[in-house]
Amino acid sequence: MAVEQEAAPFGIYIHWPFCAAKCPYCDFNSHVRRHAVDEPRFVAAFAREMAIMRERVGRRSVSSIFFGGGTPSLMQPQTVAALLDKIAALWPVAAEVEITLEANPSSVEAERFKAYRAAGVNRLSLGVQALDDMELQRLGRLHNVRQALAAIELARAAFPRLSFDLIYARPGQTEQAWKQELNRAIDLAADHLSLYQLTIEDGTVFQKLYQAGRLKLPSDAIAARLYAATQEVAAGRGLPAYEISNHAVPGCEARHNLLYWRYQDYIGLGAGAHGRFYETGRLNETGNSGAVPRRIATMAEKNPERWLERVEKRGTGIVEEEYLTAAEQADEMLLMGLRLSGGLDMQHYEAVAGRPLAQEKLADLQSLGLVEIRGNYFLCATAKGRLVLNRIITELAADK
Repeated sequence: MAVEQEAAPFGIYIHWPFCAAKCPYCDFNSHVRRHAVDEPRFVAAFAREMAIMRERVGRRSVSSIFFGGGTPSLMQPQTVAALLDKIAALWPVAAEVEITLEANPSSVEAERFKAYRAAGVNRLSLGVQALDDMELQRLGRLHNVRQALAAIELARAAFPRLSFDLIYARPGQTEQAWKQELNRAIDLAADHLSLYQLTIEDGTVFQKLYQAGRLKLPSDAIAARLYAATQEVAAGRGLPAYEISNHAVPGCEARHNLLYWRYQDYIGLGAGAHGRFYETGRLNETGNSGAVPRRIATMAEKNPERWLERVEKRGTGIVEEEYLTAAEQADEMLLMGLRLSGGLDMQHYEAVAGRPLAQEKLADLQSLGLVEIRGNYFLCATAKGRLVLNRIITELAADK
């Protein structure tokens, strides 16, 4: 492997698929189990899959680790510690590595936070979602505002970095009410907030209610005003958007998520996890470590128990994988990169796609005020363009 690729950012995503309850808006791969989860058995499976992935990706310096879910804060701290120890045994871990764990306010306590920190977690992401008890009930959350505030206080005391999520454009929500809630959140925030607009996802309880006419979302015009208010308030309070839904004090952006948006390498471990990486290790597509690496996309079995059995029998839970063509990579890069306020690195795009962006289409989008080029190399969606981002991506996609 080239030295520069070995040193490039590389992330590991670990999916813990279990939740105490399924939220009605959530389409993530999360599962409720009424029996105790055999955590040592899962640790052994994760360790086995890590070893296989080490063979495939080769020696990489791990720059970020993310425990997502599901609800990773349902894991025992010793489970987290064991997984981090295994990663460190297989790969060199950067001294400044970012290690994030997602947590729900209803499943945390001071001693558990301290134990996660002792295990190596240095960034916590809390699923707060709202600062109103009635809204939390409507969203199917198990915590109330008092518990959320207590969890935020505990997290700020335990971890160097903290983020929490809020959902806006909820049924009946006004711009003024959202501004008040957002300002309160910023008062509580450390250095990062994730602010998501409520959307109706396939297969969710909210989709059934929406289709039955029992759930009404704000109109597109109101949703657009709420989005604009979000950008204005957060930026004015020192947390500008660096991605459509993510805001941070400059320098405190989530490094792991930047891997996705900058189209860098990461592996996914666990039920339903995805990965994108160059296969450069011993087990590449030809079995020849000298072969030219190709970018591969992987997806694991979604059912936790079937994933577990598959790993125990075969060493990996991956059920789908494909080598991505240059055009497919280019389209994925557009989809991810244009979400960033800093924009798409056009030099990186051209190197991957093997061609520049279509200049005529680019000029048309610029004339409409939807995109702009900064510093000669970065293509950015304007404030107007961010409202029609799918249109921009469709116009510039490689197969158009």
